[in-house]
Amino acid sequence: MFKFIRFKKFLTFFILFFVKAIANIFYKVEYNWLDGSNFDDFKNVRIIAFLNHTSLYEPLFLAPVPIRVLWEFSKNMVACAADITINRPIVGLFWNYFAPEVVSITRKRDETWQLFLKKIQKERVIVTMAPEGRMMRKTGLDKDGKQMSIKSGIADVLPLISKGEMVIIYSGGLHHVQTPGEIIPKIFKTIKMNLERVDIKVYMTQFESNNTKKQKVDIVKDLAERMKKNVPKNED
Repeated sequence: MFKFIRFKKFLTFFILFFVKAIANIFYKVEYNWLDGSNFDDFKNVRIIAFLNHTSLYEPLFLAPVPIRVLWEFSKNMVACAADITINRPIVGLFWNYFAPEVVSITRKRDETWQLFLKKIQKERVIVTMAPEGRMMRKTGLDKDGKQMSIKSGIADVLPLISKGEMVIIYSGGLHHVQTPGEIIPKIFKTIKMNLERVDIKVYMTQFESNNTKKQKVDIVKDLAERMKKNVPKNED
């Protein structure tokens, strides 16, 4: 078992590096740190929250990430992924090896979600998630025709991480590269993202309350406002 875990970490690193190389060859990735930060120090990052989820090709945003950070991801990242995605033949295999720990979850607060919450409480874990919980279609809605919104799962995660930083990635959207349902992506496109680094402990002081439900509502509202303000606009 230990040998398999080590093998999976090296395989994860290879996959991340391969995606980074492909992204740099075929795409122009423009990024901007809104807080003047950078990729240099990821040692204190405990959560990566990816907002404006539009495509399974979002790993292309790895293009500017330094190799040393990819190595950190390959050792400590825990990601949650929809069971529908994980159970797909080829795509599911890729996502199973995208992180050393990938937890397949349903959209319900069942045992799969509890397992994910349990796994992220280790000291050096880097939690990766898309707080909207599903992908936006070209209509601006999800696959069921419902309005996109941030789910309260992120508000379950934040109180469990007592210290460290959260990096919020605001995607400019990838419908011009690949929309859900399309098999072959378009190449030589410009894709954009904004990034923001926040101290988790400081961030959570904004939402101190004895009412857990209110706290979750306030966190979701804040992230929704940040997304509306900080998502970059694609030109094509």
